[in-house]
Amino acid sequence: MNYQVKALRDTDGVMILSLEAQDEADARRQAENLGYRVLALRPRQAWPGRLADRGGFSLALFSQELLALLSAGLTLMESVETLAEKEHRPAVKQVLDRIIGQLYQGRTLSSALEQFPAHFPILYVATVRACEMTGGLAEALSRYVAYQARMDQLRKKLVSASIYPVVLLVAGGLVTLFLLVYVIPKFSRIYEDVGGDLPFLSRLLMEWGRLLENHGMEVLAGFLLAAAGAGYLFTRPATWQWISRKLWGIPAVRERLRVYQLARFYRTVGMLLRGGTPIVTALNMATGMLPEWIQARLRQATNDIREGRTISQAMETHDLTTPVALRMLRVGERSGRMDEMMERIAGFYDEEMGRWVDWLTKLIEPLLMAVIGLVIGAIVVLMYFPIFELAGSLQ
Repeated sequence: MNYQVKALRDTDGVMILSLEAQDEADARRQAENLGYRVLALRPRQAWPGRLADRGGFSLALFSQELLALLSAGLTLMESVETLAEKEHRPAVKQVLDRIIGQLYQGRTLSSALEQFPAHFPILYVATVRACEMTGGLAEALSRYVAYQARMDQLRKKLVSASIYPVVLLVAGGLVTLFLLVYVIPKFSRIYEDVGGDLPFLSRLLMEWGRLLENHGMEVLAGFLLAAAGAGYLFTRPATWQWISRKLWGIPAVRERLRVYQLARFYRTVGMLLRGGTPIVTALNMATGMLPEWIQARLRQATNDIREGRTISQAMETHDLTTPVALRMLRVGERSGRMDEMMERIAGFYDEEMGRWVDWLTKLIEPLLMAVIGLVIGAIVVLMYFPIFELAGSLQ
């Protein structure tokens, strides 16, 4: 869940942060780990309101365009002014104009971006800040664009894999609804005179048809209320937290979700280390993107690293790695290329998750088709079963 945190830091004054956290205590802990003193915090709006707040601002597009202008030889101020001049959306142009105003006041780009937590997450700001001292802003933007593209790759694959099953479910549901709402009431009138001779399940279907015929508006109102209630529940963070807990309780799914979360974690930490962020700070910043039970382990591992243990030892002790990843971490420690090795670990996890998604998709699609076919077929057979019996008695 996203929290808006009003916090104070001696070097920056009062700031408004946007943090992904499990609850208010977790958001407060993340801000304190980053050196802030929390003044106030509150959960942000659900996704429709957040989309409205963003006003159409695309962080990926902003980064790509700014990177292109900087690579072409323009100064930072010229680049941002160019983006503002071409922008025709008032909300986005206002954000860019305010960033320009901050830059003219002598503030760094990271400090200017930090004023707009709804558009620039804390991870993005930290990436920019880490490279400002070295003059490698273009490199930082390039690294973040590549990082975001890789983070989105698996998510897009999961979404793509779910499209066909969802289409199957919707199509099957519509056909079933048509049979239940339109066809069965017609048959119920045909079988009114022979109701006692119908099989039990056929009688149930016919009773459903009579119910719709006599109380159709009440049933429709109840259905709409149930749909509205379900829609409201699915917009609540507590609902998704409950679903997440249930999924984490399934051993096979739990392991895959763990691999997915570790891939995000290692990629984020690797990107921060590549930008020059200290390891402890990078681990603290990556905490918010993990589930609560992994966050507790990561905090323990961070304390171990702060006390002098190696990264591989801390990750192994607190079950934040796999045998392959552990070996790669040890190689990174020996070579001094821990940032590169963490990104390779994330790539390895991404490939593993991709293979699992492909296998799951191939399994679910025929199962869904079989289930939908059985449901629709059972309804049709139960409707026509009395006709079959009547034909048999006539012979």
